[in-house]
Amino acid sequence: MSEKKIKYASGFRDQLTVRGIIIGCIGAMIITMSSMYIALKASSLPWPIIFVALVSMFSLKLCRNTNINEINVTHTIMSAGSMVAGGMAFTIPGIWMLGLQTDDSLKISLIVVAFSGVILGIIFTALLRKYFIETENLPYPMGQAAADTLIVGDQGGKKAGILFGAMAFSALWAAVRDWFHKIPALVTGGITIPGGVFGIYMSPMMMSIGYILGPMLLIVWFLGGLIGNFGIVMGGSAAGIWDVDTAVGIKNSLGIGVMVGTGFGIILKGILPKAKTIFASMFSKSRRGDSIVGLRWAPFVMVLLAFVFTFVLDMGVVSAIITILGVWLTTAMSAQILGQTGINPMEIFGVIVLLACRAVSSIGELEAFFVAAIIAVACGLVGDVMNDFKVGHIVHSDPKAQWIGEAIGGMIGAVVSVFVLFILLDAYGAEAFGDPNVFPAAQAGVVAGMVQGIASMPAFIIGLLIGGILYCLNVPVMTLGLGIYLPFYLSLTAFVGAMIKVLTDLIKKALRKGKDVEEKREKTGGNGLIIASGLLGGEAIAGVIIALIMVCLGLGAM
Repeated sequence: MSEKKIKYASGFRDQLTVRGIIIGCIGAMIITMSSMYIALKASSLPWPIIFVALVSMFSLKLCRNTNINEINVTHTIMSAGSMVAGGMAFTIPGIWMLGLQTDDSLKISLIVVAFSGVILGIIFTALLRKYFIETENLPYPMGQAAADTLIVGDQGGKKAGILFGAMAFSALWAAVRDWFHKIPALVTGGITIPGGVFGIYMSPMMMSIGYILGPMLLIVWFLGGLIGNFGIVMGGSAAGIWDVDTAVGIKNSLGIGVMVGTGFGIILKGILPKAKTIFASMFSKSRRGDSIVGLRWAPFVMVLLAFVFTFVLDMGVVSAIITILGVWLTTAMSAQILGQTGINPMEIFGVIVLLACRAVSSIGELEAFFVAAIIAVACGLVGDVMNDFKVGHIVHSDPKAQWIGEAIGGMIGAVVSVFVLFILLDAYGAEAFGDPNVFPAAQAGVVAGMVQGIASMPAFIIGLLIGGILYCLNVPVMTLGLGIYLPFYLSLTAFVGAMIKVLTDLIKKALRKGKDVEEKREKTGGNGLIIASGLLGGEAIAGVIIALIMVCLGLGAM
């Protein structure tokens, strides 16, 4: 079966269309609702980009005369609300976990929090897009997978069969594992790690991330896992240097410190030298700089938000300023780490800034959660839409059309996420949050715990220095910090995926010997990556569909 030519848009109006906005808004409401529920229920949030890309393609092809760019912009609108919901779900339930006194004004405060995070996210995606998408050209594995899905799906042919076959297998696997519980989520082999979990996570998605990123990044990531789990926790506790609980605190503090240090390195090495170009649109009437649109209004909005944080959310002027500055740092970190690993620990970015606020001000516990949520929403939105921008860069979409779509979807996500959160609160009660049988909300539990402070400040400072120095020396240290911090089974699973790529590359190299160069390119032109994209996308789609079913049926813990 021959492949047909991809149909591209002829102009801006063919990309951001009325029908695309309507379809995108409906999809954004549905995806935001399901994302809030699954984030609370499963303490995780599957990336929706593959799912919404296929839904957008299917819906617009039914309307006829569509193009790949209109589909791309429409799925940008759909997906934007998902990580807004994630940012709220991963932080705000900690308020009820700690039993903080709240009243009816909390609803208004949370709407302000959600919209503030969205507005800041919108500003910084416009400012940072070109640097991370074009200049750095980071891989963004989820965005690459979505682009492959759109291109191959639109072209048809043999590659479409490979892609959708892998997608179907992965989705079926995830359904059997997560819905029917016939496949174990984790295979440990009977090996235990003090304070952690050893094993292979039976996730085609996680292995595919490792395959797409390749061995270099994953070796550093895996090294971080070894240092954190086998060095600090197992080695330190076995040697009697510290107990397991202390070791886990040191491990987590070191990992967070490395990630924060990397964030400072990104700012110092990558952002500040290009600050005049990147941020020109915020101060110049005639220049856009590297921004998608002119943003002369952005400084005024930030000042306005600082007043809102100070007087409406009662955060105090110092914490308000730190929150605004923290967004500059953490959104850059989010764009970098997501681009390199496909993972966006948005709640950790929120924790980083709330800890900074509590270190230098007398901000209350309730207001500290507001800080964490604003940062998490902004970082979640930036990370999600950077994936969409990666797709747009590959298929030549107009970034301005995507940015407007992001703004529309993000605003919808802000309203719907708060609405759903309070529906669940009214239906289940405050005690449901943190209950492993109802809404475990593990990330919000972490935030609630970190409101009390960093477990090991010396480890955090050491990590801070390591991260900043190594990044400036061109070491992919962000993945090192991620490996130290994340559960070891995730690092091991992604590493297995990278090793599969090494093995398949060696096999392909051996099979290609003596063949014509063009024939080599034809036979090895990305089938492995297409399979990986399909496996990654299938599990993500299954996760979203399972979440939707759970929302519709009102199911409890399964």
